[in-house]
Amino acid sequence: MKRKSLQNQKSFGRGKRKLFITLLVSFCFGSLVLMQTKCSRINMFAFVSPPSIQKPKIVFLFIARNRIALDMVWDAFFQGDTERKFSIFVHSRPGFLLNQASTGSAFFYGRQLNDSIQVDWGQSSMIQAERILLKNALADRFNERFVFVSDSCVPLYNFSYTYDYIMSTSTSFVDSFADTKQGRYNPKMNPVVPVHNWRKGSQWAVLVRKHAEVVAKDDTVYPMFQQHCRRRSLPEFWRDRPLPADVSKEHNCIPDEHYVQTLIAQRGLEGEITRRTLTHTSWDLSSSKDRERRGWHPVTYKLSDATPMLIKSIKDIDNVYYETEYRREWCSSKGKPSPCFLFARKFTRPAALRLLNMSLWG
Repeated sequence: MKRKSLQNQKSFGRGKRKLFITLLVSFCFGSLVLMQTKCSRINMFAFVSPPSIQKPKIVFLFIARNRIALDMVWDAFFQGDTERKFSIFVHSRPGFLLNQASTGSAFFYGRQLNDSIQVDWGQSSMIQAERILLKNALADRFNERFVFVSDSCVPLYNFSYTYDYIMSTSTSFVDSFADTKQGRYNPKMNPVVPVHNWRKGSQWAVLVRKHAEVVAKDDTVYPMFQQHCRRRSLPEFWRDRPLPADVSKEHNCIPDEHYVQTLIAQRGLEGEITRRTLTHTSWDLSSSKDRERRGWHPVTYKLSDATPMLIKSIKDIDNVYYETEYRREWCSSKGKPSPCFLFARKFTRPAALRLLNMSLWG
């Protein structure tokens, strides 16, 4: 009996030790897991900063021959943004690089497109350049407004005012009106592009993302422009002699002044745009017997033209009249009367430098 009692006591003791060891291991393991969890939380809060909220961006799409001649003006303009609310893309000639040797503004470093093409004025290649710019810019989901900018263009206001003006509306700004001049529309475009959808206007548009995607993905209207809308080169002697009889009126069709406007009309989207441009251009309307043949050309502002009075006169414009539609477009922003233009062209580099020295951008 005593031997059985001793054996029972030993078995009971071994059971208690096993239970104690099991509880001790469980406690240690639980403590270790708890400590790791706490450490993970501490590390997460200590070393990982909360993600910043990226605001919608305006992307500036520069169409340039080579370098950005007025880069110093745009440098001052972009310095007015401290919240990364803009992007920059530049379409220049193939192989051109924007670096310290070719631009004085770090904002433009490396912003050239690697898939740029050779652009010929008055040809559909200008449209293709615009489409390439849009395709690159659309890759950034935060780009919500797409502004086409000339290499001779200057901003009229500071970045904050410009951003608020453009972002305050859900519409695109596309200068668009019915073009009634003969020789602009090619009947061969019909029925893909009927004449009632034919529009004209400034190529310097501001597009919302939806319309930018429409232009970038278009595979019906663009081919029609490639085939049937081109400005035919005139012979060298045209200025001094009568035009040859075989020169078609098609040479008056300038693709970049018709394409976006016509595409928007073709897709039934005119109700989603403000039908005016935000870029001011002064056209040479000087009288001439040969004006129709010469065509009108934008005025280039030189050093002597760059005065506060010039800028004020542009800023004071509050409406635009469209003769072909008997339509007057009164300009507004946020439901209130506003200046019509945020940008102006064409300025030479000396003229732009003079404006910059006047601190016109605030």
